[in-house]
Amino acid sequence: METTVKWMDGAMFVGESGSGHSVVMDGPEDLGGRNLGPRPMEMLLLGTGGCAMYDVMSMLTKSRQAVQDCRVEIQAERADAVPAVFTSINMHFVVSGAGLKDSHVKRAVELSAEKYCSASIMLGAAGVEITHSYEVVDSEAA
Repeated sequence: METTVKWMDGAMFVGESGSGHSVVMDGPEDLGGRNLGPRPMEMLLLGTGGCAMYDVMSMLTKSRQAVQDCRVEIQAERADAVPAVFTSINMHFVVSGAGLKDSHVKRAVELSAEKYCSASIMLGAAGVEITHSYEVVDSEAA
């Protein structure tokens, strides 16, 4: 896997993935940026959320769950000192659909956390306290 990150100006960078996709990252105005994109550390959280979401949705699809909507809400804490590494991350999955089985959602979240999500498992191995939670919203009851 390869990527390239190019400095544009101030605190703005453009990252290009090996698959040819680009993303703008930028800092806040008080640090020389123009606030035109997510911060690099936010990108790390976005990537971790995407990695975990891929796992969860893959497992729910394979178990024939009628998912109509799924999101992962991520809250993270960072150290006060430099380097301001993540100290804790909570990933809360909200899965909506008709007749979803709680046991399937629980198992998908657990398997992602313990076995499949390379990003969150890597961060956990580096000392970040990572927790997972979920809720199932029955769209038939809404």
